[in-house]
Amino acid sequence: MKSRRAIASLVVTTLSFPGLALAQSVPASQAPKTCMGQGFFAPPAPYRSVEVLSDGRVTFRVCAPEAQQVSVTSSDIADVIPMGFPAGTPNGLAMSRDASGLWSVTTDKPVPADNYRFNFRVDGARVPNPQGTTWSEERTGINSTFEVPGPAGEFQTYKPNVPHGVVSTIEYWSTSIGAKRRAHVYTPPGYMNGSAKYPVLYLVHGAGDSDDSWTSVGHANYILDNLIAAGKAKPMIIVMPFGHTPDRPGADVLNNNDFGNDLIKDLIPFVQSNFRTLTTADARAMAGLSMGGSHTIRYGLTHPELFHYVGIFSMGLGMNGNMAQVDQYKTANDAALKSDAKVLRLLYYAIGKDDFLYATSAPTRAIFDAYGIRYIYNESGGGHTWINWRRYLNDFAPRLFK
Repeated sequence: MKSRRAIASLVVTTLSFPGLALAQSVPASQAPKTCMGQGFFAPPAPYRSVEVLSDGRVTFRVCAPEAQQVSVTSSDIADVIPMGFPAGTPNGLAMSRDASGLWSVTTDKPVPADNYRFNFRVDGARVPNPQGTTWSEERTGINSTFEVPGPAGEFQTYKPNVPHGVVSTIEYWSTSIGAKRRAHVYTPPGYMNGSAKYPVLYLVHGAGDSDDSWTSVGHANYILDNLIAAGKAKPMIIVMPFGHTPDRPGADVLNNNDFGNDLIKDLIPFVQSNFRTLTTADARAMAGLSMGGSHTIRYGLTHPELFHYVGIFSMGLGMNGNMAQVDQYKTANDAALKSDAKVLRLLYYAIGKDDFLYATSAPTRAIFDAYGIRYIYNESGGGHTWINWRRYLNDFAPRLFK
């Protein structure tokens, strides 16, 4: 009996301890007027941190009662609304505070249907959405994401009525770098309970991002799910490597032999040993955006014995008018480029007219022309953004492994 009374006393004491009080047990008249949840078991915040309005504008909200200055930032929608990128535009959209400490702002223009990264800037500190559930990793740090639904974004959105592949995170030891490495791997619908072997696309992100980026913000998995379901693309494995390597003196992120060695000597053999892959050059592709496009120019296009399908997005040679770079590339890779003209099944090159690297497209295509390498050129509108890169992948993938 004593033990039961002791237990009962303990339960009463615990439930009445202020730090563990249930938020809903506090009368509304006594509840503090703050946007912060109250109590250990506080219910979800009563506000929506990202709300897409009926007219396409977007409202952002964050609870920060003690903050003095708050804004929302996103480089991904800078093409539509200046939010701190490129340099010189306002550093985000300034938010206004209400009496409860809830900050909010609504874009003055509609945001096109697509997937976007964003963060809050709270008294100078970058803060991912405290109420968020979707995220995108960078080389260092993390972004929150949100999606604006609509017909223009249908190609890259999750659809419940189509079969879905699986995205796995793998770790492997790179003997060429001497470090543990990570990659994301998309396997198509049917892979997990089948026995078939598949062609492989090695798909690389841009500078500052990570191997997580092509799925978390690029939606490569949904793009392929939808293309495969529509019969527009062949089922394939997509391997998304980490495009950055450990820092070392004199390293060049755009001409990174550490990445090339890791890809060819470590990652490709690892994938072939652990996934059901077809292993001929006709069943292997490489593509990348920005820095990943540079990796593809240097380690995909120059290895026709490995890759017969190549895609280059928003990148080229001859940056800042450096034609010596173009000549050096041709001299160093003369034999490979001559072979490309004979064996390459697809070379796809895409860039936006407003891309800050647009000037590199002409000297790069001149190399293709000089060696007689046939290619598809996609000159789109827009700039150096995920809005373009998703659409390039959507156009590129159906052309693979034909």
